[in-house]
Amino acid sequence: MAVHMKLYDGGRAPNPRRTRIFLAEKNISLPVEQVDLGALQHKSPAYAAVNPLMRVPALVLDDGTVITESVAICRYFEALHPDPPLFGRGALAMAQVEMWNRRLELHLLFPVSHVFRNSHPAMKEMEVPQVPAWAEANKPRIQEFIRLLDIELKHRAFVAGDAFSIADITGLVAVDFMKPAKLAVPDEFTNLKRWHADVSARPSASA
Repeated sequence: MAVHMKLYDGGRAPNPRRTRIFLAEKNISLPVEQVDLGALQHKSPAYAAVNPLMRVPALVLDDGTVITESVAICRYFEALHPDPPLFGRGALAMAQVEMWNRRLELHLLFPVSHVFRNSHPAMKEMEVPQVPAWAEANKPRIQEFIRLLDIELKHRAFVAGDAFSIADITGLVAVDFMKPAKLAVPDEFTNLKRWHADVSARPSASA
């Protein structure tokens, strides 16, 4: 039976959104199948057969090969469609993008996710057990990191340098995810707010 390339998407969740924004920046369109996280569809036997970790997104290639993890999917399409470069071009730019993307994952996106998953009533069925103390422990770490990010953005337009990259996509998704986690960027972080407004205004941000 022939398999055709398809992206399993997860709606408003941060990682599927990262992939969608990336594809929009590349002007790549794919057949998409929605996975309803609210209905725990990602836990179904049918989806577990696609990705045993039961996470979204997942990309199924024409030969049936499955690629999971949002950044891995983005790297696949970066190699096939190198323009515009969203992982940097040249040794230094590529290292800087990698550095900032990892920093934003480890010190912003993941901690915000910990707050959301361990404090939001809607997550009770998915995050077992919820640990409210872990949510609280992450809040000061988030504030500490966005203070650093605000200082870094004083002298440049984008997170990793002069060009928009996967690091900006991760940052945008992470900052937007603060809202459902009931976290806020303090008003004094004007550089961060300026950057967020700029990247939010890109057409890809609504993908």
